[in-house]
Amino acid sequence: MELAAINRIYFVGIGGIGMSALARYFAKRGAVVCGYDKTRTDLTIALEREGILISYMDDDATLPVCFLDKNPDTLVVYTPAIPKNSTILNYFQQNGFALKKRSEVLGIISKGQFCIAVAGTHGKTTTSSIIAHILTDTGYGCTAFLGGIATNYGSNFLLSDKPVVVVEADEYDRSFLTLHPDLAVITSMDADHLDIYGDSMQLQESFRLFAGQLKPGGTLFLRSGLPISEGVNYSLDPWADIKGLNIRIVDGCFEFDYVSEEVTIEGIRLMLPGRHNIENAVAAIGIALKLGIEPEAIRSALASFKGVKRRFEIQVNTKDHVYIDDYAHHPEELRACFAAVRELYPERKLTVVFQPHLFSRTKDFAADFAQVLSTVDDLLLLEIYPARELPIPGIDSAFLLDQITLDSKIVCAKGQVVDLIKAKQPELLLTVGAGDIDTLVQPLKNVLSHA
Repeated sequence: MELAAINRIYFVGIGGIGMSALARYFAKRGAVVCGYDKTRTDLTIALEREGILISYMDDDATLPVCFLDKNPDTLVVYTPAIPKNSTILNYFQQNGFALKKRSEVLGIISKGQFCIAVAGTHGKTTTSSIIAHILTDTGYGCTAFLGGIATNYGSNFLLSDKPVVVVEADEYDRSFLTLHPDLAVITSMDADHLDIYGDSMQLQESFRLFAGQLKPGGTLFLRSGLPISEGVNYSLDPWADIKGLNIRIVDGCFEFDYVSEEVTIEGIRLMLPGRHNIENAVAAIGIALKLGIEPEAIRSALASFKGVKRRFEIQVNTKDHVYIDDYAHHPEELRACFAAVRELYPERKLTVVFQPHLFSRTKDFAADFAQVLSTVDDLLLLEIYPARELPIPGIDSAFLLDQITLDSKIVCAKGQVVDLIKAKQPELLLTVGAGDIDTLVQPLKNVLSHA
């Protein structure tokens, strides 16, 4: 389906972070955009304010008249998170509408444009957001579809007239194989989504296929140590092709030097904590230099980057309390997040509220989760957020808690957390998870801000 032919588009699961960015794109193009989601959120409210009609009932009777009949200029986009028995999804399937996944639509949009794609089991949202910010802040320009709300812009979507597009290349159900980028980044290839891939070898093969889809003359940037042989490797190690060196903390922020054979950029200031984020920034700098952006402009852009919502987002910072919220939901993400917290606040006792995401991920990585969660001082473990999954017998938070070698640990209901934190008054609090734990952020912020 050609992009120019799409005049009406319906999103089944419009409230998803990736889906909503696409909805904003088509609305800006002047298409008729409508959608369904099961829950009204801040994001869907923002879409409604932008003129997008959204229904919260999974009922084909709620469909606007213009979406009742199949039409060659109409596209239906759906997310794999939508249940197969969805009434609206089945209506479109049974009536012969053109249906595509989000990733396929990104492929349509990026076709004929200069495409920068960021892949990885973690790190892709922050890395793609840094790239998009550098390109926007320096005046280079890009259209960007991000997997989080970039704080500088209050949006997951940036629009430019320049035919350059920045996208997240999602490995879930091999979605990223619809893309053919000019420049690509692979940030990580840790085992994940084993419910789809079966084992880590199949996941790695999928990433290798993605790497092979670069356009002729394209460049791949990959984190050092990944099992792909060709590309520009980056890390914090001195033997990498491009690297971040001389890392230090100055006035509560990380500073580092970018070094390659061709250029050195000294004294880069990054408001994002954590060495993993310095690696993400190094990849973004490599992309920007490849595009011909001047080093001083890159340094200035990075200093003004404010991060992404729910990526190490500091909610409270007083003499008595520090409260940070993060999206981490994989053992490696938790490990990187905890390391960043410890480096910034080495003397403080760390209290963590963690909501596991998916029964299958909890089952597959139980030992890894237990190991990293055992490194905190005080743990409040919520029940598993099921997302698209049905329960797996024997797999729950009590199963995970039993493997955690920590004295101060409990499983608690989400509704108990605010009262427990109010009683504990922790000096350093971290909420982590990819489910609906974000609904606790404002109540916890209120408790600790006024303590």
